[in-house]
Amino acid sequence: MQKYLVYLLLCTCWGACTMETSNDFTTDVLVVGEGTGAVAAAIQSARSGAKTTLVTPSKWLGGMLTAAGVSATDGNHRLPAGLWGEFRDSLQRHYGGIDSLFTGWVSNTMFEPKVGEYYWQQMAKKERLLTIVYEANFIDLSLQNGVWKGQFDTAEGTQFFRGKVVVDGTDLGDVAAAAGATFDVGMDSREQTNEAMAPPARNEIIQDMTYAAILKDYGPKADKTIPRPDNYDASQFFCACAAKCKDDTAKPHPCQTMLDYGKLPNGKYMINWPIKGNDYYVNMIDMGPSERQKAMTAAKNKTLQFIYYIQNDLGYKNLGLAEDEFPTEDDLPLMPYHREGRRIHGLVQLNVNHILQPYDYTLYRTSIAVGDYPIDHHHYERPDAPAIDFPPVPSFSVPLGCLIPKGVQNFVVADKAISVTNIVNGSSRLQPVIVQIGQVAGMVAATAALSEKSPDELSVRVVQEKLLATKGYLLPFIDVEEHPHFASIQRIGATGLLKGTGIPYKWANQTWFYPDSTILVADFLENLADFGAPIKRRAVPPNAELSVEEASVIIGEWLVYGKKEEEGSAFSFIEKVKTDWPSDFKGFEENRSVTRSELAFLLDKYINPFEQRVDMEGNFVQAD
Repeated sequence: MQKYLVYLLLCTCWGACTMETSNDFTTDVLVVGEGTGAVAAAIQSARSGAKTTLVTPSKWLGGMLTAAGVSATDGNHRLPAGLWGEFRDSLQRHYGGIDSLFTGWVSNTMFEPKVGEYYWQQMAKKERLLTIVYEANFIDLSLQNGVWKGQFDTAEGTQFFRGKVVVDGTDLGDVAAAAGATFDVGMDSREQTNEAMAPPARNEIIQDMTYAAILKDYGPKADKTIPRPDNYDASQFFCACAAKCKDDTAKPHPCQTMLDYGKLPNGKYMINWPIKGNDYYVNMIDMGPSERQKAMTAAKNKTLQFIYYIQNDLGYKNLGLAEDEFPTEDDLPLMPYHREGRRIHGLVQLNVNHILQPYDYTLYRTSIAVGDYPIDHHHYERPDAPAIDFPPVPSFSVPLGCLIPKGVQNFVVADKAISVTNIVNGSSRLQPVIVQIGQVAGMVAATAALSEKSPDELSVRVVQEKLLATKGYLLPFIDVEEHPHFASIQRIGATGLLKGTGIPYKWANQTWFYPDSTILVADFLENLADFGAPIKRRAVPPNAELSVEEASVIIGEWLVYGKKEEEGSAFSFIEKVKTDWPSDFKGFEENRSVTRSELAFLLDKYINPFEQRVDMEGNFVQAD
């Protein structure tokens, strides 16, 4: 009864739901799930003005970032987009600066899970339109008179929550499946996705999961060795690090290096080691609750075996399970780390070709989240999985249509179950990307609920403009984070009038805008033609750079022939440009080459090509 009273108190104080019966509640946006995307969606939905209820089976907020203990974040160090940047800023303030988060070698942002959960709680508590219901297990979802009705099992019995729009924030896509969304599981065939590196035949092998753990250094004299786990076999871990490995081809890391991989602040270590470590294979997607619990128990035992190996066989007896981290009896995380589950059939599907050559397609125009992590799949526990030669990729964007399932009204996906191929999931599943996806899912759900539209009816450009207002990224330009004209650069980038340059780079891929560089007249004219700008054809020298004067003339022509200015004003338009020239640019000089950031500003200010509507595929469409 206690949780029920707390829930009613939250409803009374925050106004996020209205009570219909003793166990039946209504809200604008209903977010369901334990995932990282769920809390991001709930926070952003409330910030967007919608009464929002998050119903989660967990005691914690943050999903894989916190409750699963995977607090070494992968990627986006130079892409602090939206809520991800806000969350990271809070960690930097907590620990004393950005360098204080670089404690291990796998990530630039590492923190204690309990600290991460605290800051998600702080963000959530600021939202008066947000109600959170904890420890409520999802049972089913149905559509009744155009409103979704979710059924949940709680300590008080069965409860129902209704919402105009539902957001699936689960790790495995459970709610989307219940809503009737179609989906894929496992490896796609190359015939399905047109990805040359995909296997010739599809299968249902998903990535390994991991039940992570947080160890703490209790001092050199401490002995925190756990009891010998069931079915312990030390040999399975011999090549996790160099000390006992007899395989000359393995070339494992030194054992201390293995531990330092996940070193966290305050003498703690995240144990999430894929190489002969605690990865575990199980496909839980179609399992019921009891079967899932058994699978998680087996995964926990694998992790306990690895911990025992570290303590007993490698001699790190001083490293024990952190007793001050998780609110669990066994001191393990509240949930496992799922790398992959269902992948819905969305309005669009992002495949690796879109990432490798983004400007050969139109989806980049609809982007709403960015990532820079390489394609990283874990199949160590399934050696029968077809080997795939993953290509080096540049940083990438996620299209809006990936979040919206085909054929399901008033529904958005906020976590790993978005519409991507199995190969792309290896990059899109990482924490900073999922935070952004969740944020946009919440924004879309709130906008749809408040406007009485379905998410698939929303304007891509309206969603993108709202995202920019939250410091979100449309395109993964790593060299414009602090630029005073960041929004203009992002908007013009999303039109294709100025394109970025993608570069695969180690474990932090890149796309450069080069804001201070110049552009050839011929290249700019080609981009204008692709856009359909009403510009007269002109002959130009092949290597001529676009000048401030020529840029002004071309924009003036566009204004004239686009009927935004009176005839005859195109060539005098340069005087207006001179008057409006921003003080943070170099001085106005007609004959010098215009920089790409200056050109983005001019296009955005005078033409606003971003107002040209695009559909979910990124095709230009005429206004109604």
